[in-house]
Order: sequence, then C-alpha cells, then structure tokens
Amino acid sequence: MKRAIIIEDEVRSRELLHALVTSHCSEIEVIASTGTVNEAIALIKAHEPDILFLDIELQTGTGFEILQQINGLSPAVIFTTAYEHYAIRAIKFSAVDYLLKPIDVDELKEAVTKVASRPTEDHQRMLSSLLQNLHELKPQGKPTLTLSLSNELEFIPIDEIIRIEAAGAYSTFYLVDGRKIIVSKNLKEYEMLLCSHFFMRIHNSHIINLNKIQRMLKTDGGYAVMSDGFPVIISPKKKDEFLHAMSLRSL
Repeated sequence: MKRAIIIEDEVRSRELLHALVTSHCSEIEVIASTGTVNEAIALIKAHEPDILFLDIELQTGTGFEILQQINGLSPAVIFTTAYEHYAIRAIKFSAVDYLLKPIDVDELKEAVTKVASRPTEDHQRMLSSLLQNLHELKPQGKPTLTLSLSNELEFIPIDEIIRIEAAGAYSTFYLVDGRKIIVSKNLKEYEMLLCSHFFMRIHNSHIINLNKIQRMLKTDGGYAVMSDGFPVIISPKKKDEFLHAMSLRSL
C-alpha cells in the first residue's frame, strides 16, 4: 500500500480530498495532512511518503517551495489547484500529474494509478524538470518538454524539436539529432503547450518549429521545408497566420 500526505490549506478541501482518496483509492493510505509549508516539510521528512497531494497556492507559500526543501526526497506528486494559471504550463511541460478543483473521482483514480506505477527515479527526474521549467517558462526561456513513453521518460529541450506529426491518437517528434520519438498523445495537446514558443500547427497533421524552417515553396499552395528536409504542406486556412508569424521571425 502506498502512503500519502495531503497538503491543502482549505480545511474543507483537505477533508474532502481525504474522504475521496479513502473511498475510491484503496491502494492509498493517507497518513497525514496539513495546510502550511513548514509543517508539510516536517511531515514529508519524518514520514517519507510515496505520494503527495499538493496544493499549488498555500497561504504560507507555494507547493513548489515545499519541493525545493525536502532534501532529495522524491515522492510522486499530484498537484491540486482551482486555477489554470502559469504553473499549469510548467506542470504540463514536465508531465507531472495535476487535478483541477473541484476534483473529479475518475480523474483522481486515474492520476493515482499513473503515479503509483512509476519508478522512483522517474519521479526524481520529473520533479527536477518541473523546477527547471518553472524558472525557464518565460517568453525568452527554453523549457524542456517531458515525453512519457511506455517504459521511460524523455526530456527534450524544445529548441531541439523540428516538427511533430500526427498519426491518429499518436504524435511523432522529429528532432535535430535525427531521432524520432512516438508518444501516445494527440497533436492538440502539444499545440496548446507550444504555441507561445514559436511553434505553429500549419496543417491538421503537423506542428512545426518556425525557427527550423529552411525555406518556403510556393507550389501547390505552399510548403514549409524544414531543417530535416521534410516539406510540410501549409493549410490554406493557416497561410495568412503563417506568413505573419514568419514576418515576425525576421524582425
């Protein structure tokens, strides 16, 4: 059985989450709960839990401050928050699990199943990636995108991504070193993550890194030829947006 600590500063939310975990996640034992940063750090160091349910914003600080002060311990973390704000982008980039309040039981069970099955070293790498991305997810930053594969995690600097191609429910990443990485997530999720980092979905089947375009062909409606030599067709609906983006690249 996995041991969990709940860190949530709203008493009702803390009690509700405790009840949901107890009722619906039989593989989890909640061993402690708190609403303050200092007490949370003390509890984590004393009990070394397997899982943290961690609110992002606490009255005495943030959940990220807690993670920075637990001296190398690497519990699985499931963030809880009522808001889709800046931190969610860093969490998604790092493939760390989170739940939006009010918490849905099915989403809770899915998150618990995922984190309980990961090896400890994966949690260590994901938390390290998260803390780095929190610092670097700025307009000029270069965050690392965590790709969750069947038996490992890949941490890819986004400026090493040339293009991402859709294949049904899967996406294939093409990297500057010639590698291809296939992940079981659809293109829409990566479109939302990368749109503010000079990536664009110029066709239903492709997201491209606009900084990796080698040249543009005007035949057959237009193609963006990428640095790996692959020509990506430009959808007529995206052509004006694409040309505008390219004009910004030259500024």
